[in-house]
Amino acid sequence: MGEKDTLKTNFRGIPVVESGRKYRTDEGFSAIKNGVKVRRDTPGVERGNKPKWLRAKMPSGAGFAGVRQTVREHRLSTVCEESMCPNIGECWNNGTATIMVMGSVCTRACRFCAVDTGNPHGWLDPDEPLNTARAVELMGLSYIVITSVDRDDLPDGGAGHYASCVKEIKKMNPETAVEALTPDFNGVMSDVEKVVDSGLEVFAQNVETVKRLTHPVRDPRASYETTLAVLEHAKQYRPDVLTKTSLMLGLGEKNHEIMQTMQDLRAVGVDILTLGQYLRPTPNHLAVERYVTPDEFDAYRQEGLEKGFLEVVAGPLVRSSYRADQVLQKNNVGIAV
Repeated sequence: MGEKDTLKTNFRGIPVVESGRKYRTDEGFSAIKNGVKVRRDTPGVERGNKPKWLRAKMPSGAGFAGVRQTVREHRLSTVCEESMCPNIGECWNNGTATIMVMGSVCTRACRFCAVDTGNPHGWLDPDEPLNTARAVELMGLSYIVITSVDRDDLPDGGAGHYASCVKEIKKMNPETAVEALTPDFNGVMSDVEKVVDSGLEVFAQNVETVKRLTHPVRDPRASYETTLAVLEHAKQYRPDVLTKTSLMLGLGEKNHEIMQTMQDLRAVGVDILTLGQYLRPTPNHLAVERYVTPDEFDAYRQEGLEKGFLEVVAGPLVRSSYRADQVLQKNNVGIAV
């Protein structure tokens, strides 16, 4: 359509990119999202009520209330709230949270994700590492997950910034365990090493789906093979660091493909796997092809444990950072319904 990305900033000074406007054509398309035409009525199973097992409990508890008050008072930003995660109460009560760094504009356009897509033009907040460490201290967290958008506009994909955030957190909160859920850094292993060397306990990079569905689910610049290579290198480079990845189910994958993906992940030494139900964020995103039952998730968990994963966290409402702290405590996380 010949549109140019328009660089704006939100109240925190973070660039926000507008890209894609609704339109109508005789072809039956009703919107364009990140350069991809999307039909108004994409086939799927979402019409009508969702299954009862997808109903989340209202968050409550003293720990949750304390973290929420701190977040409100200091205007902190967590992925837990921004993504309306159904597990926020359970995680916050157990001193676990997820913070997103490097802004809110992603240079990639995965078809499952509602994060804004655009070009941040190299923007980074130089105070973010220190502010992130202070946020962890204020929230009194025992386990923190640091995640981010993809930043292909940066020479190292943001690896140096990631490492700085982890180092500052550890300096100010030495008892807090850190997990980094990172981009793939375009498969540049020296950049992966920057993050793995930062003092973290867990390095994560999400494979997201089975090999056959990698495209169109993920951005064309992402690949199944690159994610496996990144996870393998991280484990070989620092065997003491746990490696982790996540799969969304309900996108049309077959059972044998899930089993093959588990085998591929174990072959590169992945320690921890999470499995959750894909839920469509907007009508412009990929449709849900099926709702996976709690019993099926439990069966997948057992299969994964038999294949040798240290832990497999599986359930309809499970997200990649769900109760991440329990793995370090060698607890059996089990299924979340």
